[in-house]
This record gives sequence, structure tokens and C-alpha cells, in this order.
Amino acid sequence: MNESDNSSKIIIAKWIDRFLAWLIDFIIISIISTSLIFASFGIVDFESSEDMFLAESMQYIPSSIMFFIYWVILEHKTGQTIGKKILNLKVIDISGNKPSLRGIMISSFGKSFLLPIDVILGWILTNEKRQRIFNKLGDTLVVKINTNDELTDAGYIKD
Repeated sequence: MNESDNSSKIIIAKWIDRFLAWLIDFIIISIISTSLIFASFGIVDFESSEDMFLAESMQYIPSSIMFFIYWVILEHKTGQTIGKKILNLKVIDISGNKPSLRGIMISSFGKSFLLPIDVILGWILTNEKRQRIFNKLGDTLVVKINTNDELTDAGYIKD
């Protein structure tokens, strides 16, 4: 058997599939973080729009930290979050292997704290691998998977 028989094609995930996976994850973590915040602080009656803005701003950091932890743990351990699993997506490194913890942390930081900037710059500066800026910095890819596929000696094609 020659080397080309062992290679498989990696299908780069579509932006819409990635967005839908993110949306599923966002809904899950938002429900959990909102529940934890209400359990901790109760329902707050805002007297002014400034109070409401301050409360929402204070919720941003703890929620973003929860998102970061969720993505780092699941993507490093399995390559998939719940949203990615539902949509048959997986995070890999550029070589088609399990990404490093460092790569996952960099990629997750972009999604957790700077997503609009990360995505917009990723679209503008996109390459054939459809990477967000923090995917590029972390050397990670989001790919469509088939449970029978092995991700070694890979070539890339778009979904």
C-alpha cells in the first residue's frame, strides 16, 4: 500500500456550522452562568440604565471565564464541545493531530473574550483553512468529521 492510500482529506468546517456550534455552546454556558449569578446575587432591581449597564459589565468577565474554561477543557480533552459534537466538528492542529493545550488556550481566549474582533479579522484575513485570528495564533483548525476518518497525512478541502 503506498503512502497516498493512507492519506485522508480533512474537510474544513463551514463558517455557518462553526457559528451554529458556537451558538449551542453559548446557550448552554449562558444558562449556567446566568443561573449561577442569580443564585449568588438574586434578582437585582435596577434603578437606572447606568446600574443595569454596570451589572451587565460585571457579568461579562465571569461569564467569559466560564466560556474559556468550558472550551479549554472539552476541546483539549476530546477536541469537541457539545455544539461541535452535535454538528460533527472537531478541533485539530495544522498537522491533523490533537492540538496542544497551548493552542487550545489561545484559540479559546479569542472566542471567550474577543470573538467579534477575532471573527471579523479572520474573515478579512481568511485563508484556505477558514481560521479565526486566534485559530491561526494557536495553530488550530475546526474540521468536519466522519467518525470513521483518521486525521493523519491530511490534505485540505473546503466543505
